[in-house]
Amino acid sequence: MRAWVVERPGPMASRPLMAVERAVPEPGPGEVLVRVEACGVCRTDLHLAEGDLPPRRPRTTPGHQAVGRVAGTGERVGVAWLRSTCGRCRYCRRGMENLCPDSTYTGWDADGGFAEYLVAPADYVYPLPEEVPAERLAPLLCAGIIGYRALARCDLPPGGRLGIYGFGASAHLTAQAAIAQGATVHVVTRSHTARELALELGAASAGDRPPEPLDSAILFAPVGTLVPPALEALDRGGTLAIAGIHLTDIPELDYDRHLFQERTLRSVTANTRADGRAYLELAAAHPPRVTTQLHPFTEADRALSDLAAGRVNGAAVLVMA
Repeated sequence: MRAWVVERPGPMASRPLMAVERAVPEPGPGEVLVRVEACGVCRTDLHLAEGDLPPRRPRTTPGHQAVGRVAGTGERVGVAWLRSTCGRCRYCRRGMENLCPDSTYTGWDADGGFAEYLVAPADYVYPLPEEVPAERLAPLLCAGIIGYRALARCDLPPGGRLGIYGFGASAHLTAQAAIAQGATVHVVTRSHTARELALELGAASAGDRPPEPLDSAILFAPVGTLVPPALEALDRGGTLAIAGIHLTDIPELDYDRHLFQERTLRSVTANTRADGRAYLELAAAHPPRVTTQLHPFTEADRALSDLAAGRVNGAAVLVMA
């Protein structure tokens, strides 16, 4: 089968991704073999390719937003970031399996969806509808699910004012979910095309800074220097949630300006399967507008390069021929 692997992590200009031929993997006990139809391209895949996210195994195949069919049954399923948990630790028993110390992840601990086939534990895949194109479903499996968890973590009050920093795949889905809940959404991004998309999707503003104090905010851009101004833009009692797995260094915070008046700073770590099921049910009941840039499977390296250069508006998706 054809697959892409991270050969030597480094800047995309150094071509860290390599196309290879591999044997079709064999599922073990409790696993399913999935033939991939489409796979979303996530910033986490970029972090892995460029070395910001240290590889956990050599020559890993990235991709954790895979839509495909189970070999033998034809069932349509989605394979997402969370691949397995122990099920026994205090976090798993509390329903906080995203914090399991023994958790593993698709496209990091095991080969992912930048390939014609992948294997995944049957208990961690999601059934998906037949009637929706694979390229529209793929971004929901990480961009949508992680955005859903970030929205919960930022404690947005009913009818509240939400700031969104960065406006890529996850942010454009999260904004729609928040607007559907009655929130006023303000988007902060430098990209003019992203600003246009944000306004088309119903954002109240899109610019360099929010025009009013915020009840809650989510930082999607992996840029630590945005944390102080995002905290400062919060109203009293506001919460900032950081949605990415990687963030550059945060500058020194000033307690009075950034944290006093009970402002809260939170991280978002992966997701639980309950998050995934809840978001996919929400997306089925209220389908979001999924803005995609499609790439043939043979151009996975180009898709990641476009993401690194800020040339993706919405979500990039690899599509099998």
